[in-house]
Amino acid sequence: MATVFSGKAEAADAARESEIDPLHAKIGQLVVERDFMRRASGR
Repeated sequence: MATVFSGKAEAADAARESEIDPLHAKIGQLVVERDFMRRASGR
């Protein structure tokens, strides 16, 4: 019975991993933009 549910858990983990990479990329982009705007505003 446990093997039935473990396959679903592994699929859910793989789906989460595929969502994490684009989110990390977006965070990095926003940090760069924030730093650029901070420097451009003279702060």
